[in-house]
Amino acid sequence: MYVDSSKTTINGKTYQRHLFRESYREDGKVKNRTLGKISKCSEGEIAAIKLALKYKDNLAALLHIEDVELHEGLRVGVVYALKTLAERLGISKTLGNTRQGKLALWQIMARLIGQGSRLGAVRMAARYGACDVLELERFTEDDLYANLAWLTEHQERIEQQLFKHNSAGAGPELLLYDVTSSYLEGMENVLAAFGYNRDGKKGKKQIVIGLLCTADGDPVAVRVFAGNTGDKSTVAEQIRTIANTFGIEEVTMVGDKGMIKTPQAKELTDAGFHYITSLSKPEIRTLLKAEVLQMDFFDSELYEVENKTDGVRYVLRRNPVREAEMAKNRQERVKKIQRYVDEKNSYLAGSLKRDKDVAERSLQKKISQYKLNDVLELTHQERVFTVTVNEEILKGVALLDGCYVIKTDVKKELLSTEQVHDRYKDLAKVEHAFRTFKQSHLEIRPVHVRTEASTRGHVFAVMLAYKIERQLSELWKKCECTVPEGIDELGAIRSTIVTLKGSSCQKIPQSKGLAAELLAAAGITLPSIIDAKNVDVVTRKKLAPKRK
Repeated sequence: MYVDSSKTTINGKTYQRHLFRESYREDGKVKNRTLGKISKCSEGEIAAIKLALKYKDNLAALLHIEDVELHEGLRVGVVYALKTLAERLGISKTLGNTRQGKLALWQIMARLIGQGSRLGAVRMAARYGACDVLELERFTEDDLYANLAWLTEHQERIEQQLFKHNSAGAGPELLLYDVTSSYLEGMENVLAAFGYNRDGKKGKKQIVIGLLCTADGDPVAVRVFAGNTGDKSTVAEQIRTIANTFGIEEVTMVGDKGMIKTPQAKELTDAGFHYITSLSKPEIRTLLKAEVLQMDFFDSELYEVENKTDGVRYVLRRNPVREAEMAKNRQERVKKIQRYVDEKNSYLAGSLKRDKDVAERSLQKKISQYKLNDVLELTHQERVFTVTVNEEILKGVALLDGCYVIKTDVKKELLSTEQVHDRYKDLAKVEHAFRTFKQSHLEIRPVHVRTEASTRGHVFAVMLAYKIERQLSELWKKCECTVPEGIDELGAIRSTIVTLKGSSCQKIPQSKGLAAELLAAAGITLPSIIDAKNVDVVTRKKLAPKRK
């Protein structure tokens, strides 16, 4: 038996065919019989078959063949595992099998493996088996920047297909929505602007990100806005996304008190949707004054009041843990102000030249900063300041400590009082997503892009990476490691490149220990052999030389 290989050129294109054949004699003549076609096998597999046939009578000699070269290969374990999960979640299918789809998939994987710029993603591809596993040809950072624009262009289509793949839209949907911001180190991003900075970074421009999730916290859509966009202004965009992209009619959007105000609730109602939100303290006081609500209602575990006029339901509760926290926090702020007053009095007593008016302005600013203007009264006699607590006002301020009111227009037949309360609490799942986006290993910042299309594509890639991260977190729940630790463990699985007479393949060793446990928990089996494409991935821009 042997392998019969031949090449044929037709119209300038070369075709290669491989036949598995055997020789035999008939009437004294040598004849050949074809046993099967193996042209679809890779070059490495063809070489392996030829090698096995050559030494079929002495397989032990394979251990001493000088023609076989072994080299340390690329990190392929984590790339293959992430590719498998992307296929399960429908991400690979929605991105497509084109070059752009494969580049987008690599950008998503790169966020999970090791965060950084597009330049860093190219260097990473040279160390990991990105081209071999994803069947990619050579690319540079310019290709990845262009790919971000491609992601933005196809974002709505991808979101829509993923939404359908996950069986959403089969009936009434409950969607969670929240907004965050992410500061930028540079000043040149097109969407960068100064606004309400949730990161506490003064003097930093930012972008605003709106994230829409299903009831279980799975992200379905993300939008990027200019850094000075208010939370309420983003709701209309998400209504359009739901109506146009997902094409579902029975929707209940859940948002916090800063997101869905009266105008936004009307927008949702006009679009045929429902809402669940909460009220601010001034809104609660207005309802108490109008006797729609009563303080006694907060004494129950959960209490509901329905407005018969407009059908709006109010679900009330007082959280005793939060009540104690707020009281303790307020007391600590008062003590800090008192210490600050003592410091200023000591400062003024040190010299008559020190200006009392400047000290008073500083104290008033500190009281305002700690939001105690209504509670504390600042007085002075000569050059000595005194701060006193207005107990009557304090009692009124503390009246609503730990109290919150959830507002919804969903009928009681669809959601009970407890369900309305629980669905609002589900917003914590969106907050978890934002923490993973910004503080965990996905690290949406620093944002190494400037154009609008690249910025939107970058954030969208992070959202898709989070979908895989959620899946890994669930699969590895019982394993003694975090998702970043598990990815690092699988990243240590390298292939061995076997070269024979110019043909190469990559042999993947059998995993053991934690790596084997992680693969088993995820239901992933690594192949024993993959093709070695030997793609030379290099960056167009080189690292800056070290400064002397």
